[in-house]
Amino acid sequence: MLLATAALSSVHAQEKENAVQLVTAINGEISTLSLEEAAQLFLGHRTTLRDGTPVTLIDLPSGLVRNQFYQLLTGKNPVQVRAYWSRLVFSGRVRPPLEASNQAEARELLAKNPNAIGYLPVGAADAKLKVLFKLPITATN
Repeated sequence: MLLATAALSSVHAQEKENAVQLVTAINGEISTLSLEEAAQLFLGHRTTLRDGTPVTLIDLPSGLVRNQFYQLLTGKNPVQVRAYWSRLVFSGRVRPPLEASNQAEARELLAKNPNAIGYLPVGAADAKLKVLFKLPITATN
């Protein structure tokens, strides 16, 4: 019984460790966002919300959190994401998300722009940001 409890605790800790949350400014215009809409935005299929509100997307620099975010949201690995955005940028149809230099800069950019959407590891958002949803989507979200 003790071994099963320890294993379950380890799984929950790992899920939280790997979780990424989609965030926006606490006092911004964006109140909800679906998983499908987020994927469309971060893959350049859309540049506005369903109601026509233009959005600014904030990416973290290349690394573990960014890789996890795109894998969880779109099912694409880092190589696929880079190739995908390279094609879009080359075609001139759409611009990629604005890349913050680190999590602190991402928080600052998100808090200052009421139409910005970005992602951070769970627990990295501050009081100036609201969580739209957490990836991976689980029954407890």
